[in-house]
Amino acid sequence: MTGIALRDIRKSYPNGPQVLHGVSLDIRPGEFVVVVGPSGCGKSTLLRLIAGLETTAEGEIEIGGQPAGHLAPQDRDIAMIFQNYALYPHMSVRENIAFGLELRGMPRAERRARAEEVAAILQLSPYLDRKPKALSGGQRQRVAMGRAMARKAGVFLMDEPLSNLDNALRVAMRTEIKELHRRLGATIIYVTHDQTEALSLADRIAVMKGGHLQQFATPDEIYDRPANMFVASFLGQPGINFVKAEQLPDTRGVVGLTAGLRPEALMVHADRPEGASIEGKVILTEMSGAELIVHCETTVGRLVVASQRRTLTALPERIWIGYDLDEALWFDTTSGHRVQPPAESRSM
Repeated sequence: MTGIALRDIRKSYPNGPQVLHGVSLDIRPGEFVVVVGPSGCGKSTLLRLIAGLETTAEGEIEIGGQPAGHLAPQDRDIAMIFQNYALYPHMSVRENIAFGLELRGMPRAERRARAEEVAAILQLSPYLDRKPKALSGGQRQRVAMGRAMARKAGVFLMDEPLSNLDNALRVAMRTEIKELHRRLGATIIYVTHDQTEALSLADRIAVMKGGHLQQFATPDEIYDRPANMFVASFLGQPGINFVKAEQLPDTRGVVGLTAGLRPEALMVHADRPEGASIEGKVILTEMSGAELIVHCETTVGRLVVASQRRTLTALPERIWIGYDLDEALWFDTTSGHRVQPPAESRSM
């Protein structure tokens, strides 16, 4: 297993803006790290720098405890899996998996055995003699993963590997990638813009915005204790509700803070409940499996509530939304940084 250290990584292109602004990460051996953020945040550039496909303007990259900035991509003990499968259409599955081993001069019998071993792990054994055009999208992606696995690299870099798949396949492949990590024990750095992939796959998540690292922590920490309003809004589906503290009935007098209320922490009532509540009007509802997503126009603005569908009967047009300030996240309205809850809310 191989660890990776990034120290104050900066990157810019000629006649262009700076893409990365002093990013530092310490990735432990065998860790599954997901780098997530919106388009243009620098996450794919960061992956390419680790792979050696691009060079840093400033900063240091260490792989396995050794400086790697001077190393060519083939000397970094790294296997990379891209969004585009990049399979050779004239080669069989077996040949595609073994192709990198052939370039490295491995004997034919040995690389054939390695390809078959990898195919068995990925449940591709029945398809070893097929060409890529005879495979489904998920099977093609597994072949691309198999080609990387065959090298037995210490680090796997994955750049949006599931983005070309339909939703059902994405869900299935997430499970397979998680199981693959458990089997291999390799270090995986996985880039995506999909927050569901980030939360479900990662040991730790690095959240990026505009080339700056916003937070690097476990999924639980990211969700429950986000560093700022951007992180809170980017992770979580449906998205978090933000309400200025002075607008909430039970925090009047508190200014300069914004309360973050997760949809699952709110409760919809047909009649006004005891305790803190906000009056609202149902705009629309969405069924999401066991949950019902309720969009409301309220006295403090638009709010989204996620409730167990079976607990809600027919909703009247006018409703009350109950909340518990102990469940709220608090942010400085000006800076956006998370802060301790105000004394007014802690005493309720």
